[in-house]
Formats: sequence, structure tokens, C-alpha cells
Amino acid sequence: MKKPLQLCYPVLTLDRKELLPAGACLTPETMTELARSARTEMFPTMRLMEYGTVAKDLRSYVEQPPYSHIFSKQTRTKAVFDSLQQIEFVQPLLDIYGYFKTHDPYTYRHILTVFALSQLLAQDLFDDSKALSRELSAASSHDFGKACVPLSVCNKSTPLNEHERMQLSHHVVAGYVLLSYFLKDSNHPAAITARDHHERCDGSGYPRGIALRNINVEIVAVSDVFDALISPRPYRPSSYDLRTALEEVTVLAVKGAISADVVRALISCNRKDQLPYTDCTLSHEQRGTPPTDNLYRGVTPCQYCPDGDPEEDRICEISSKNK
Repeated sequence: MKKPLQLCYPVLTLDRKELLPAGACLTPETMTELARSARTEMFPTMRLMEYGTVAKDLRSYVEQPPYSHIFSKQTRTKAVFDSLQQIEFVQPLLDIYGYFKTHDPYTYRHILTVFALSQLLAQDLFDDSKALSRELSAASSHDFGKACVPLSVCNKSTPLNEHERMQLSHHVVAGYVLLSYFLKDSNHPAAITARDHHERCDGSGYPRGIALRNINVEIVAVSDVFDALISPRPYRPSSYDLRTALEEVTVLAVKGAISADVVRALISCNRKDQLPYTDCTLSHEQRGTPPTDNLYRGVTPCQYCPDGDPEEDRICEISSKNK
């Protein structure tokens, strides 16, 4: 049985309140007490799509290729935005959107596009619209823990060293802690998604190395990888072209690392005819070429994951003690 996750760094709110110190073990008891400690706090709520320029920005993002084709069916896109209109957040979490928009525009865009794409894919993979609505907020906050990662690391355009990689991987547990606190529930789907969206179906992910078996998180995990590939990033000014990105996620699905059904749904919405995902097959053919200016593969090797392959999210464990 694996030991509970242990924080290598403290988890702070935007106003610098320490929720848990470095070294804290995230046992069920610790997380229950953390959530309970927030129940005396009164956080105002607001609809996400009414906060700042979120609605305008998200519409702009999905109107740009390749999302312009993915969201080309008006009825499906309308259903996505109608659902998003119902999502509410407490003010401290909404403020994280403002923080990212100002200081880390890539993460701001990434969170919103993964949010919309996850919802679109879920339309194919869920029959129960009420169940779908319950899970919506999870994708919209999956990377909130990056608010606890130094901006110098998030925006670094040169290879990360081992310590910086550890700081970056901290975002999953930091997000889990932040969302457990502000949502007052360590079992909330958003908190679980923040913690587990880098886990993999074959147990090759992090921070716990579990075999992912949560379809809601699997949808976010696939959307997260796909958007990371097709978008410019500080360490890779050129994005993957669409063919190569789809081939990359297909390879992961064939290997059993991510959900084959979710990848089929992703491929379906990228095709010209957008046929039902059940009619899609996963091809082993690879003809695409990754961008040549990708610095992520030049990351300083880590003793816990010497292959250094972040495109497959094989980033170092939060702590070697968690293994």
C-alpha cells in the first residue's frame, strides 16, 4: 500500500494564506480537517462566464484553428456554452483566473480550452445530462495548482532543472489542496480532477502512480494532453500540427496510458464529417513530425524519471517517499 502524498512545498492561497505546510501528509484525516476548517468562511459566488472576460476569451479561443472545426457544429457548441453558463465558483477561485490572465496567459487559455473541449467530448461519452452537469466544474479548474508554482518556472523558455520540475509537478497536489479548501470538500470532483489529471490508465502517471479508472478525469486528461500539444508553450514556441498531435495521443491510447474511447471521441470531432466516435478506429500509422524547437525534451534528467518525457506526462513524483 502506497504512503499518503506528502507536500514538498507549502500550499498558499493568492493572498498568501498557508493552507498546509511543506512536509504535510495528505491523509484522509488531514484533508477532512482542511475542508472542515473552511466551513466557517463565507465565500461569495458568481457565474464563471460572467467573470471578467472569460466568456469573450473562451469564444475567441474556440474560433481559432483547430478548435474552429472541433466546435463547428452549432448545436453541439450551443449546448456546451449553455451548460457553461450554469457553472458558479466562489470568488477566491475566480480570482485565480484573473491571476493567470495577468501573469500566465498560457495557463489561462489552456484551462479554458480544456474546459470547453472536455465538455464537448463528454457529450458523446455521457448519456445522463444531469451527471454531465455535475462534473462540469472539474475541468474548469484542473490546473489551478499552478498558482502555487513560481512564475519563473511556469514561464521559463529554457530547459527546467530537476528542482524546477519538482516545483512544476507540485501543481497537482496544490490544486487538490486549494480546491478541497475553497469547495469545502476533499472529495469534490474538481479536487479529485486537479489531483489525478496526470495519472494514467496503466499506472504510469503521477503523483500516486495509480491506474486511472475515472471517466470524468480521463476526459480531462486526454483534453489536457491534446491542448498542450497543439498550443504554443514557453519551452516550445511552435505547436504540434494537428496530425502529429492526434498521432501522439493515439500512441498513448494504444499503449494503454489514456482512454481509447476518449481519444476516439477526440478524433471524431476533428474529422471533416464528425461521425460518431464508435465508428472511429485507432491507427498505428505515424506520419507527423514534432516541432524541432521543442525544448521540453531537453529537460535536465530527474533521478525519479530519467526518461524526461513530459509530452507523456512522465514527470517526477512529488516526492520519492511517495513511491
